[in-house]
Amino acid sequence: MDNIQFYNQNSETLFQDYTSVNFEDVHACWKPFWPCSGDKVLDVGAGVGRDSKWFSEQGCSVIALEPAKSMCELGQNYTGKQVQWLDDVLPELSRVQALGMRFDVILVSAVWMHIAPSYRARAFRKLSNLLAPNGCLVISLRHGGFSDGREGYSCSSDELAQFAKDACLHTRLVTEIESDALKRGAIQWQTVVMSLPDDGSGDLNKVRHIIVNDSKSSTYKLALLRVLLRIADAHSGCVMDRTDGEVSIPLGLVALYWIKAYKRLIDVGNIQQNSNTKKGLAFITADGWEQLKHLSADDLAIGAVFYNEEAEALQKAIQAAIKTMKDGPIKFIYSGALEENNKEFSTLAPSKRRKMESSIVLDPTFFESFGSFVLKQNLWECFRLYYSWIEPLVVNQWISEMQRFEANRENNITLQTYHDCLMWLDKKHDTHRVRSKIEALQADGHSIRCVWGQTKLKREYHVDHCLPFAYWPNNDHWNLLPSSQSLNLKKSDKVPSRDRLEKSKSTILDWWQLAWQTPSEQQRFFNEATLSLPNIPQQCRDFEEVFDAMGFQIKGVQSRLLINEW
Repeated sequence: MDNIQFYNQNSETLFQDYTSVNFEDVHACWKPFWPCSGDKVLDVGAGVGRDSKWFSEQGCSVIALEPAKSMCELGQNYTGKQVQWLDDVLPELSRVQALGMRFDVILVSAVWMHIAPSYRARAFRKLSNLLAPNGCLVISLRHGGFSDGREGYSCSSDELAQFAKDACLHTRLVTEIESDALKRGAIQWQTVVMSLPDDGSGDLNKVRHIIVNDSKSSTYKLALLRVLLRIADAHSGCVMDRTDGEVSIPLGLVALYWIKAYKRLIDVGNIQQNSNTKKGLAFITADGWEQLKHLSADDLAIGAVFYNEEAEALQKAIQAAIKTMKDGPIKFIYSGALEENNKEFSTLAPSKRRKMESSIVLDPTFFESFGSFVLKQNLWECFRLYYSWIEPLVVNQWISEMQRFEANRENNITLQTYHDCLMWLDKKHDTHRVRSKIEALQADGHSIRCVWGQTKLKREYHVDHCLPFAYWPNNDHWNLLPSSQSLNLKKSDKVPSRDRLEKSKSTILDWWQLAWQTPSEQQRFFNEATLSLPNIPQQCRDFEEVFDAMGFQIKGVQSRLLINEW
């Protein structure tokens, strides 16, 4: 309140100072993000309205927020009636929230340094919730204190980057530190521009709402989102049906990934997953999960085979996971009003009642025997296209939720432990099966060639992820290829160009045919390819068809993640 009093008492002087410089000079550093005619603009801490007046002159619809009454009065006279003024203040923003509007540009100029650090996270959350899809939040940071009685706090772009991550915004611009437009030598400025991505359908905003704002007493909603994201990214071939704008995927696959998502968190980290420790987790059952503790998340891989007690326990664990998802996140994730027909997800029972099997293969037929999981096609495509953006946000929010729970606080769990227990794959063991195959073949006298250089491999070799693990964590057999050390290091985290892939085609096909000869090996190879590569039918047993699909997958992943070519 002391700052507001200062601005009221010095409004005339400040009016002369602020209007002595123009908008174009003060805000030149973020010119690519200036609003266009017709855009809705919110000017937070508008002062005397210099910036609001400029926005209005560009044809924007402008609302100016200013809590200092004298500044507001001067601003209203200066900008005219085209700008609407509101008496509102951070972090509350209660009056602007009541308008029910979303803005294309929100400018917070020369204000953030007045927000106490303890209020900033809340203030940022309020601002981010006022953005329209594809809207920009622009915050200028003052570096340099006050000598006139105003209270200020230090600012940093790193702090804003973390807030942006927490609120699912994308940081678009962080400017260099610049001199003050009013020539005050001890003061410098920096501007950060963040945006709310837009997929054109509103689905990104919907996903963001579930991640950030949806009420949660456990991590179940976040788990289901992450599972669907992972499946959409890693298993594009799993779609069973596309009709009436909806996509059906195997319910058993969703349940398997649910188990994989929680395996390290519970069996390794013993990390609390809900707010009520006495309630426990519904999918942890004595005849299912508890019988599988000796297995790691990586053991539950596509194509893996299980027998007898393990097979029965895994089927029961999948059934318990399905029941938990139906009773929890599938039931309580809505779009808009809390009505039955507004659910984002649903399930369909299998065509025939499944029986407990004594041996199982983790393949499409097995997954489909549990029924299907249904979601809107637009949302499925959103998950596929924006996986690399959404998934880290889900992980970040999942960690934030876990950090709130009492047992986790008492156990002083480190941030690294949370991240380690949320890994999908253990990279230390990601190539051991292929290495064992190479060494066994060499021992039998077979010549193994580098797929990229066609040279014979000797004792020293690398196993290359054709689609780099750093961008697309996949350990399917089709994606792991023998390579010389030098060429693999040169390739690094790049994808092969179309020309390079075609030149290596015969060598890659020769490797696959030599390495995966037995019926069980081929079953696993093609099961993995069917689920993770586009447009491969379940009955496919053609290596060349897999190669062609791999080329399309490389193109798709490259375009989504902007990976460099080699």
